[in-house]
Amino acid sequence: MSRPSRVGLLDYGSGNLHSARRALEATGAEVLVSSDSAAFDSCDGLVVPGVGAFAACMAGLVSVGGDDLVTSWIERGRQLLGICVGHQILFETGVEHGIRTSGLGILPGTVERLDAERLPHMGWNIVQPPPDSTLFEGLASERFYFVHSYGVHAPDGLGAGVRVTTATHGGDTFVAACEAPSVTSTQFHPEKSGEAGARLLSRWVATLL
Repeated sequence: MSRPSRVGLLDYGSGNLHSARRALEATGAEVLVSSDSAAFDSCDGLVVPGVGAFAACMAGLVSVGGDDLVTSWIERGRQLLGICVGHQILFETGVEHGIRTSGLGILPGTVERLDAERLPHMGWNIVQPPPDSTLFEGLASERFYFVHSYGVHAPDGLGAGVRVTTATHGGDTFVAACEAPSVTSTQFHPEKSGEAGARLLSRWVATLL
């Protein structure tokens, strides 16, 4: 009998760790919550949550050495899942209230205010995955839970090897999720997205072993 997947949940002062932990444990995974990078050595996957402002999240990440952890984790080909602002900080830059903050630069693109009359974009929305998506197979018609005012505009994709799922709010289309060889990220909160989110998390955890 194979052992359960071990998932690290990075605590850097941002994100609803309790709901994320519960949702990941519901997949059958063992979950370790820590701010210590070395604690994740035995983990099969790493989850980076995040809520609030891009700059504040980056500052919190750097304060615990999470920037180096994420970069080295991905460089070693280990699986990472970014959620909400944890998705956003994987990009090159964030611009909020005229302030430009460097992100991790794992993915090309700029996080900027959505061009929609009603913000924040809060509530349930459908997504448009590409035909070759494995993350959203069987979930293309489902709704996921979003809470954000900023996002990445990338209608032409994010380069070779990155599958981009989009969503539209107020006529503005933005990146809702990314799938790359070692990186999966979602602008929405799968841990708050009911059965669809649970299935998506189970699918990600299943790739870890």
